[in-house]
Amino acid sequence: MQTVKIVVTGPFNAGKTQFIRTVSEIDVVSTERKLTADTERQVKESTTVAMDFGRITIDENLVLYLFGTPGQRRFDFMWEILSEGMLGFIVMVDSTRPETFHEARSILEAFKSFAPTPYVVAANKQDLEDAWDVEDLRIALRLGPNVKVVPCIATDKESVKRVLLELLYSIIEYLDEMESTEQQQSRR
Repeated sequence: MQTVKIVVTGPFNAGKTQFIRTVSEIDVVSTERKLTADTERQVKESTTVAMDFGRITIDENLVLYLFGTPGQRRFDFMWEILSEGMLGFIVMVDSTRPETFHEARSILEAFKSFAPTPYVVAANKQDLEDAWDVEDLRIALRLGPNVKVVPCIATDKESVKRVLLELLYSIIEYLDEMESTEQQQSRR
């Protein structure tokens, strides 16, 4: 059986924990802690402080292990630890919160520096009226046309599966290219 480690990352409150909970076939192992109310407009009651962990079996030969990162910068020391051994990653972006786009771009760059693996950007909350269009989000995040930006609703299982499939296609393509390159080098 082949296991694939995938990391789900992104800014605070982008939907990472919900994304994993929606698709995981096991109860998600979560390290959430209660937030202290420091503002009147509390967005959520808890935050991930170390990681979330879920699992999904694709078929009898393939299992995905999903690791969610904390979104707050004060826990960013966990990012590099969680990136070890990953075959790909997903950057979750809250499409309704343009004030987080710069941070999402910064997180994307950090993960690219940890490992040269395939990734996709999940444009979450696409079911909401004020969600940015996927192509506008691509421009705001300064992403090239080769980067997959996938519309997502983290509470919808089919939507989450589409994001995961897009990443898996990218991983397979990447592994095929690496194998082809290795074969060409061994012929020399």
